[in-house]
Formats: sequence, structure tokens, C-alpha cells
Amino acid sequence: MSRTIHYIYDPLCGWCYGALPALQALQAQTGITLQMHPSGLFSGAGARPMDSEFATYAWRNDQRIASLTGQRFTERYRSQILETAGLRFDSGPATLALTAVHLAQPERELDALQAIQQARYIDGLDTTRTDVLVTVLQAQGLDTAATLLTASDENLQAHNLARVEQARSLMQQLGARGVPSLAVNMDNQLYTIDTSEAYTNPQAFAHQLATA
Repeated sequence: MSRTIHYIYDPLCGWCYGALPALQALQAQTGITLQMHPSGLFSGAGARPMDSEFATYAWRNDQRIASLTGQRFTERYRSQILETAGLRFDSGPATLALTAVHLAQPERELDALQAIQQARYIDGLDTTRTDVLVTVLQAQGLDTAATLLTASDENLQAHNLARVEQARSLMQQLGARGVPSLAVNMDNQLYTIDTSEAYTNPQAFAHQLATA
């Protein structure tokens, strides 16, 4: 049976990084179409400066995610991102980069999300910077997307805004208050998916969704 899974996410969401193995397992399932919707949750009014209080909160939360999922958050990320004065917590640039990928090679969006997450959480790179994001995309062979991001023309900006608005409309429809959020389209109805097993047993989670 073929079905469409909707994934609402933010590239700076630690729990979305924790759910990455489950999303990769889902995408690998026969008959599953994964539609990705960046929420822009931590961009615009949701962005904020990084300070010591926020860094402490974020690192504590990251350790919970690591303990539950096995995903890595390195000391390099802690020192170069969380504890570096003057940086911002702003997912706007990374969201725009992912929209560039969506326009150029939509089937690679999850790959690009993984690369951006790993650049931040493992390599300690500032993924709020466009030049960093361009380099990340180029390293993944996403040269067309990198070119689109560098230009950041009105077409890219308009597509990005439309995707964020669609994601927020979906969240409202589902009654979702945060990310990650997953929903399945069945019989022309959207149903929210419980993501708890996505963190602890991603392969079983994906298999159950594909075969239920």
C-alpha cells in the first residue's frame, strides 16, 4: 500500500535531529512518499540571540536527546556554537537552503537536512551563515541548490515563504504545537502520528507505518 507521510520540522530543532534515523528508515520503505515541510519555527519572530542561559538549557536538552536516540552532540558544537558569544539561534538561513534543495533536487531534501544537522551538532559549524550552508550543499553535490541559495532571488524567497506557510497551516490543522510533527494521509484524511517510538526504535517505527 502506498501512502504519503508529512514531516513538519525545523533544521535547528534538536528533537528533529534525534528523529533523523526514523525519517531515513521511513524514506527507505517501499510505498512511502515523504513530504517535508519546514516550519520556520525558529526563524523570524522565533529567532533569538544565544546567551549563557540558553546555551545551558540547549545543552541539557541535547543530552536528553542523545541519551534517548544515540544521536551525537559534540563538545565542538558546545564550545563553537552554544558557548560562542554573538551567535544567533535562527533557522531562517538553513530553511532557505533546504527550500533551494527542494527546488533543485527535492528527493535530496532529507540528505541535505542531515548534512546541515551534522555540520552543526557534530562539526560545530554555524549553520545560520549562508556561506557555511553553501559549502555544506556543495559537499553533498547539490551545486544547483548552492547556486540558488547564493543568489537568494525573489523566486526562492517566495517558494520558501509558501512552504513555511503550508507547514504552519498543517500544524494548525493537526493541532500540533511543535516539531517534529508527523502525519499520514489516508482516505483523504490527515492523521497525526505518535512519534515516541521514532526516537527509541526507528526501524520498527518505519516498518509499522509502512505496513499498518
